[in-house]
Amino acid sequence: MIYEFEGRKPKIDKTAYVSPEATVIGDVRIGKSVWIGPGAVIRGDYGTIEIGDKSCVEDNCVCHARNGQKCVVGKNVTVGHAAIIHTCTVKDNAVIGMGAIISDWAEVGEWAIVGEGAVVKRSQKIPADKIAVGVPAEIAGDVTQERKKEVLAYKALYIDLAKKYPKRLKQL
Repeated sequence: MIYEFEGRKPKIDKTAYVSPEATVIGDVRIGKSVWIGPGAVIRGDYGTIEIGDKSCVEDNCVCHARNGQKCVVGKNVTVGHAAIIHTCTVKDNAVIGMGAIISDWAEVGEWAIVGEGAVVKRSQKIPADKIAVGVPAEIAGDVTQERKKEVLAYKALYIDLAKKYPKRLKQL
C-alpha cells in the first residue's frame, strides 16, 4: 500500500515495482527500475527515504529516517531480506545482507558488502570495496573484481523482476 502522510507523498518512478504487500509512507523517492518486495516497510513519515535507480529492497525490510533527516540508498544497491536501514547512507553498488542492521548515521561505501546478520553501529563507516561481518560489524576482507561481477549478475535479476512483475505476476 502507498500512503500520503500529512501532505508528504511518495514519488515512485513508473518503471519501479512496488509489491502490493509492501508499505510506502510519506516522503519516499523511489528511482527507475527499483524492485520493492512483499512486506517491505518504507516509512518517510518524519524523515525522507531515497532509493536510487536499479536498487532492490527485498522482502520484509524496514527503511526509516529520524525526524527531518534522510535514509539514502544509492543506485544499484541490494538491501537483503529482513534488513533494517535507519537514517543511514548506503552508497552505489553496495550489498546489505539478509537480516543486517545499518544504524543511525552509519555509512556503507561503494561496492561494500555487509554480511548477513551483521550490525553496522551508529555512525560507523564501512569503507568502499570492503566486506564487513559480525556484531558489531568488522572488516573481514576486500570485494574482488570476481565478486563484483557476481553481485552485478544478482542485481540484474532484480532489475529484470521490476520489469516482469507488473505484467506476469498473477494473483490466484
